[in-house]
Amino acid sequence: MSYQEIISLMQSPTENDKILIEKAFNFALTAHEGQKRKSGEPYFVHVFETAKNLADLKMDTPTIVAGFLHDSIEDGVATEERIKNEFGEEVLFLINGVTKLGKVKYRGAERHIESLRKFIVASSEDIRVLIIKLADRLHNMRTIKFVRPDKQKRIALETLEIYAPLAYRLSIRKISRELEDLSFENAYPEEFGKTVELKKNKKAEILPRLEKFIKSVKKALAEQGVIHMQTDYRKKGIYSLYRKLQTHENDIEKIYDLLAIRICVDTIADCYKVLGIIHGVWRPLPGRIKDYIAFPKPNGYQSIHTTVFTGDGSIVEVQIRTFEMHNISEYGIASHLAYKENDSNKKATHDTNWFKQLLPKMINFPGVNKNKGDEMPKWIKDLAESQKGIKTESEKDGFINDLKADFFNERIFVFTPKGDVVDLPDGSYVLDFAYAIHSDVGNHTNSAKINGKMVSLDSKLKNGDIVEIITNKSNKPNERWEHIVKTNMAKRHIANYLDKTRKK
Repeated sequence: MSYQEIISLMQSPTENDKILIEKAFNFALTAHEGQKRKSGEPYFVHVFETAKNLADLKMDTPTIVAGFLHDSIEDGVATEERIKNEFGEEVLFLINGVTKLGKVKYRGAERHIESLRKFIVASSEDIRVLIIKLADRLHNMRTIKFVRPDKQKRIALETLEIYAPLAYRLSIRKISRELEDLSFENAYPEEFGKTVELKKNKKAEILPRLEKFIKSVKKALAEQGVIHMQTDYRKKGIYSLYRKLQTHENDIEKIYDLLAIRICVDTIADCYKVLGIIHGVWRPLPGRIKDYIAFPKPNGYQSIHTTVFTGDGSIVEVQIRTFEMHNISEYGIASHLAYKENDSNKKATHDTNWFKQLLPKMINFPGVNKNKGDEMPKWIKDLAESQKGIKTESEKDGFINDLKADFFNERIFVFTPKGDVVDLPDGSYVLDFAYAIHSDVGNHTNSAKINGKMVSLDSKLKNGDIVEIITNKSNKPNERWEHIVKTNMAKRHIANYLDKTRKK
């Protein structure tokens, strides 16, 4: 371990950056001297690996420094004043965003739920707090075998249900994939083992044919003048495969993206050119073409997915994207937060200010980088709304259930008539869509159209549907509505309206 290893992973570090990294490395080494983890390793290994994960994500220097120091105040080896004097207010702010929450010891659901709530709120001050926590959790999961077996399962379940989905929702697939698989292995070892064996056997069968197909694709593209490209194959994660098997009656023959071909090119125009060339040679599977370039996922993911018959009895998914899109698909928000090489005071050109306001300012940390009035995705606004006024134990339990049910389950992407994307849990109904637009729209929904056809309010939505809500001020929620919505957000609005009506 050396600070040079961290520097080598950074994106164009300045001399001042290198000095700060070396200083943080030595500070953490001294601060944690003599401390051991359950593995028997020096505690410094953990903070070093956390900082390394952040550097690997190409995070900025203050974030990496905070990764080195994130346990130094909490462990009583440094004071806030000393951190501020030696590393600056920004680093102190990031450390406080993590350490003021206290270590989550997993001693009961109540403490964890409250810590999670506070953690999400703390992340609203600066999204880098969340990324530090994810980097910290990643190393903890890599070393989870040294934890007591009963703790292993609890930590793994919480990671699988909360932290991995958070990373996924922020499109940091580089972290979410590993968190998913490490958690799955420890939370459900039997299912993990079966899925690994299934994948191993199927991979051995299809890999030779896939490699042959890749050569054919490269040849076809080169003949049409597409030379500057990168092709490889993407392996599906174990947990992702397991979830997909659940929806296909455990029949792995129905899963076409176990190994998918990925093609990266320079421009969006090149993406569509590649799609045309591939469809000109290999017949596409009807209904399997997804254009996430024209209609990106709410977490920013962009790519074209198509599934084709290869001609030798195989069916293969092909993913086409630009190099920039691939970088964003792996690093997500972290790629947006990377500092420009020549201007350490400005972020990259992507408009991602809303990430710094994950939730409203429900608690205040003295710090920097606060942005007011920035736009943020609908799901984050809903997440903020879902925890307003939480006081009782049952409400705390409800918060965690809402979080898992409404925000971290499989999603569908439905469109308004104007083409705006509404992000909903799979299995949502017309009324869920209406309440996702606005509570007033939901409360006064009279009728609806899906893809131009009139439908009933209990109609279930599918990915890609265009939904139009027709309202009438005289229309109001009734008790039946509570049974024809999927999201907890919609249920809460309906219940609140009915409660007020009964009181009147």
